[in-house]
Amino acid sequence: MRLLHTSDWHLGRTLHGVDLLDHQAAYLEHLVDVVRAEQVDAVVVAGDVYDRAIPPVEAVTLLSETLARLAEHTTVVVTSGNHDSATRLGFGSALMRDRVRLRTRVAGLAEPVVLPDDDGDVLVYGIPYLDPDFARVELADGPEPLARSHEAVASAAMRRIRADLASRPGSARPRSVVAAHAFVIGGAPTESERDIRVGGVDQVPAGVFAGADYVALGHLHGPQQLTGVDRTVLRYSGSPLAYSFSEQHHAKSTVLVDLSGGSVRTSLVDAPVPRRLADVTGTLEDLLGAAGEPHTDAWMRVTVTDAHRPDDLYRRIKQRFPHALVVQHRAAETAGVARAAVVTAAHDPLVVAADFLTHVTGHGPTPAEAAVLRRAYEDVTAMERSA
Repeated sequence: MRLLHTSDWHLGRTLHGVDLLDHQAAYLEHLVDVVRAEQVDAVVVAGDVYDRAIPPVEAVTLLSETLARLAEHTTVVVTSGNHDSATRLGFGSALMRDRVRLRTRVAGLAEPVVLPDDDGDVLVYGIPYLDPDFARVELADGPEPLARSHEAVASAAMRRIRADLASRPGSARPRSVVAAHAFVIGGAPTESERDIRVGGVDQVPAGVFAGADYVALGHLHGPQQLTGVDRTVLRYSGSPLAYSFSEQHHAKSTVLVDLSGGSVRTSLVDAPVPRRLADVTGTLEDLLGAAGEPHTDAWMRVTVTDAHRPDDLYRRIKQRFPHALVVQHRAAETAGVARAAVVTAAHDPLVVAADFLTHVTGHGPTPAEAAVLRRAYEDVTAMERSA
């Protein structure tokens, strides 16, 4: 049984104002080619198919065309991520052809897609992104909701999946794959993942997913394998394109997963690179000279370190580097100072808010003020996720 694991397409996303849809389409064309060449039995897409809850029409069209093309050659299992609207992505799932299976409902997470194989069926379970504020009620076994955490709702989801596996006839446990969109402890984030903290915590222990043979993870944009328990293999495929300069050194890829007997083997298929990203720092004279020569065709973040801001800086940089996306001036004596924290998965937005309050008023928030800030932030992010 051969699977292809991908995630975090973020269709409709831009990079500092640059429309990436053509490059996303090129990746999806590549994906169809890999499916044909590698004789893939199923493609598993682990969430964040779209970049926002209400995607642009062009992104919806691209997804529709891609699913139709993939379904000509293989089965496709798609789950929703925190950027997706589960309802919109899952619209029409009951009407889909057998080879396109959308898993966007919490209620259906323990209903696997069954992939027949000579060595016995492989069961693919799709866990949609579980927002603790909503899933803790739906996944509760009794009248009391679960604890308000990602670990609690993911654990409840896996209990249901393990129960379904245990109910299957036969002496041997069926081989199983779980697709999940979550931040698992040990994973390395970037600047481009949306923050999913609830109660100040966003991570799930890897041991929660024990019992599955392979866990196809989405959410983190860097390809990486994590250490599981009981021989469970957990891997992030990562995003197919770089969506921030923090990803400039990633080798973007898609994961081929071979399930043979009781073993799981993975290998990476390089994704096409439309244009590399580069960070360059130096005086304007150096950058306009030989130091800038290797980067003229890259998407760039340019930091100019002259003592005083050069005249006509932006035009001169863009003339030399037509694909420069960020142009900033920082004098040499401050160029090495860390930039202000950005509200991303790598920086707690409440810490950023507290730092700002300290900068403005000279003192941080009181415990009561911190509680108000946290509640307000989590209410806003919850509304965004449910849009």
